Amino acid sequence: MEKGKIHLYTGNGKGKTSAALGLALRATGHKRKVYIAQFVKGMHYGELDIINNRIPEIELHQFGRDCFINREPAKEDIDAARNGLQKTAEALISNNYDIYILDEVCIAIYYNLFTINELLETLDMRNKKCEIVLTGRYAPKELYDIADLVTEMKEIKHYYNNGVVARKGIEF
Repeated sequence: MEKGKIHLYTGNGKGKTSAALGLALRATGHKRKVYIAQFVKGMHYGELDIINNRIPEIELHQFGRDCFINREPAKEDIDAARNGLQKTAEALISNNYDIYILDEVCIAIYYNLFTINELLETLDMRNKKCEIVLTGRYAPKELYDIADLVTEMKEIKHYYNNGVVARKGIEF
């Protein structure tokens, strides 16, 4: 790739992480190496087993604990996210990967786990040939401005609103 692009997948609709993972899978088919940092997430998601056990071209790390969306983030949540941003910076500097996915990074910023300026400083460390994918609801304007591709997932209808809880293999 001559110059890597920055993708932003945001909005209130379902599918932001799934889109990023789909891109990661496609990239590995072309012998690309992918680094995935999942912010805020600490639960066991289905992608963990398949990626960690069967796709050596993808390195996935979770930098979250349990879900705090219905409460204020604890110091441990902030520490986990800040550690994740530091590890992501190290991965960017290493230049060992072609694509970097910062999953739920917008949520981390929204909940003040770290600042938009800290994220932008981290992204500036990258080799300009690598591809960056940023996901999460509530993307700040600064991310719209730097992104080369912005996709907003718009929720039209969701079964969650009818009492259907997250289902194994579909939502996690």
